[in-house]
Amino acid sequence: MYRKTYARIDGNILEENTKEIIKEYEEYKYYFGVVKNNAYHHGIRVVTNLIRGGINYLATSSLEEALEIRKYNLDIPILVLEPIDLAFIDDAISQKISLTVDSLEYAKQLQKMDLPYEVILHIKIDSGMNRLGIKTKKDLNDTMKFLKKNEKLYVEGIYSHLATSGLCDFYYDKQIATFKEIVSDIDLSSIPIVHIDRSLTFVAHEKLDFVNGVRLGIALFGFSGSRKRTIGFKYTLREIKRNLYLKRYHLSKTILENDLKLHTAFSLFTEVISIRKVFKGEVVGYNASYKVKEDGYIATLPIGFADGITKDFGFVVIHKKRYSIVADSMDMVMVLVDKSVKMKDKVEIFGDTISIPEVTSRLGTNAYHLFNQISNRVPRIHIEEEEEYEIKY
Repeated sequence: MYRKTYARIDGNILEENTKEIIKEYEEYKYYFGVVKNNAYHHGIRVVTNLIRGGINYLATSSLEEALEIRKYNLDIPILVLEPIDLAFIDDAISQKISLTVDSLEYAKQLQKMDLPYEVILHIKIDSGMNRLGIKTKKDLNDTMKFLKKNEKLYVEGIYSHLATSGLCDFYYDKQIATFKEIVSDIDLSSIPIVHIDRSLTFVAHEKLDFVNGVRLGIALFGFSGSRKRTIGFKYTLREIKRNLYLKRYHLSKTILENDLKLHTAFSLFTEVISIRKVFKGEVVGYNASYKVKEDGYIATLPIGFADGITKDFGFVVIHKKRYSIVADSMDMVMVLVDKSVKMKDKVEIFGDTISIPEVTSRLGTNAYHLFNQISNRVPRIHIEEEEEYEIKY
């Protein structure tokens, strides 16, 4: 790399996270690894780690992402979660990529096609997200009829996406009931794969008896969704209110805590490229945004908001000591340091010392947004066993 700004992605951790999830939730047959948007910006190479950990199906948002996976694995099934433009169906079926059917009209278009090979399909049910999917029992029944007219169309799966976390949540139960109603004329046992739950919901509820697959996204990357119990009067009162709410509205059992031992694999580093002495009253950065309070030193780092980093991150760590970010720009940030900091010193933006939950709390965001704001111009250094590989995306 030409500048020492990089994300370190520990594939060994991702493999262990996957094994831990499957060990604790072994009742499923199909474990989908959702690796959309460059595997939550960890880099698509991590599919090799997830597969070694036990993932036996992958899911992406787009056909482009699915085809990128084929550079790393030729065999694992891949489901595209959005309907693709059927002008490109040959690219999908030649690479054994499964497609989503999200409407009756899409099914009609598929049924008319002269297909050279079998096309594997998963039917998407809109159980209340109102984003994609079939919304009525009639449309689903008609969809199944049309798909059966073309012997090259194979319905392998049926699924839905839940809009909420399912924690003391009437809408979770409503979506499950809606799904059941829409598919009530279908023999689900005849469908090889049924998958509904995602990372935030599968840990909060007992497994649904009619599903055999689960889609894992953010959990694979180190977030268990466990809400640890605390002690004290306020917590006890909340617990009483929660239980009353569940009983009053006849909601399904909610599981707040789980025993998953997961770890984050994504850490971000850069280095010091400039150090300058500053004096009380001087200013630093665009718009003279920071006024120096006393004589000191400013270190400039080759990372900025084009990489996803702003002064709102608050601190960096150099030699295990925290230093405040005082100004930012597109390609650089400036940090108030002391004379112990030297040129080319390694700088942690987040990692072992500054945790991802700490950063997301300070930014008022979540891990989904944090991972995705670290741009692809930051090279990823992938760790596999003892080897390191630099990949630019």
